[in-house]
Amino acid sequence: MRFTEIKTVQFRNLESRAIPVDKRQVFLIGSNGQGKTNFLEAIYTLCYGSSFRSVQLRELANHAYKDFKITGVYEGQDKLLHSLVLEYRDSKRTVSLDGREIKDRKELIYNIPCIVFSHDDIAFIRGEPEERRRFFDQTMSMYDPLFFDDMRRYRSVLRQRNLAIKENRLNLLDVYDLQLAKYGLSIQQERSKAVYEFDQIFPEMYRKVSQTDVDIHIHYNPSWGKCATEEEIVEYLLENRQRDLNLFTTTSGIHRDRFNIKDENGPFSQSGSTGQLRLASLIFRTAQMAFFHKKTGKQPLILVDDVLLELDFTKREMFLELMDGYSQAFFTFLPDEHYFSSLAGEEALLYSVQDGRFTSCEG
Repeated sequence: MRFTEIKTVQFRNLESRAIPVDKRQVFLIGSNGQGKTNFLEAIYTLCYGSSFRSVQLRELANHAYKDFKITGVYEGQDKLLHSLVLEYRDSKRTVSLDGREIKDRKELIYNIPCIVFSHDDIAFIRGEPEERRRFFDQTMSMYDPLFFDDMRRYRSVLRQRNLAIKENRLNLLDVYDLQLAKYGLSIQQERSKAVYEFDQIFPEMYRKVSQTDVDIHIHYNPSWGKCATEEEIVEYLLENRQRDLNLFTTTSGIHRDRFNIKDENGPFSQSGSTGQLRLASLIFRTAQMAFFHKKTGKQPLILVDDVLLELDFTKREMFLELMDGYSQAFFTFLPDEHYFSSLAGEEALLYSVQDGRFTSCEG
């Protein structure tokens, strides 16, 4: 699967025009603030219906407008060309595939698997626990529709339970506890399996690229770790209900789970250098690619946003070798990162990006 054309209208600072991208590799070369990352954001937003940079879609429109539109033509698994359109108008998002409106975002996220590499990924290693929860939930949702459904249901019940606590509608809590236990236990079990499998991939990748013997592992610590059944979770929630009432929120559950990254010295966020943490965050993404391929047999589309500059030549070569399993890749580079020309194979397009305008250039 790969895009053959991306067209944006009134999106960020990008010129409203169609950009041909019918190659396995697409390189965007330009100084900071010219629109390279905005183009990657447009692709990601088209694939998933949401941005990896902004929570509110209205923020993606050009400052002179309130609406925007993104259109992508891509070659699917069936070897046919398809048209995917996302339009934001009158504060409403509409997505259509080959002229048919997609009502459920669930259908959209399994259409074009997409993984973005960015500087913000370092939060997976040294950020708050919610960042790692988000990473693993995203990873699992890419291949498991049942997990995606359970997460949506759990979050819905959690919102209702928290609202009932705040409004003192305590007679509803028994019902919510049963539902929370049902979906939460299923999520906990699937997370445990996924982390075990992911941890068979990540440590070896890190050792290979870092060229060290540092032994890093991911440890899953569920909030309900001592509960093995729905009944035990319900009992635990009842025992701790007063604490929830005192704090006006649900203080236990899969939304409180922790994914800890440790080496032989303890938490890696404390023992690792900034360079090691940055490298580990990149390896998290390559491991995500490998894990997705293992689960589905499919290769994802990847968006690589200015993350290679900090790697020396040897690490960069090893890293690129690990991340080669993609269907299509979009890379951004600064003009002085001349090594991008050595990466471009026959299946490559190079664009110079300035003030949101794209100019084709030879590799």
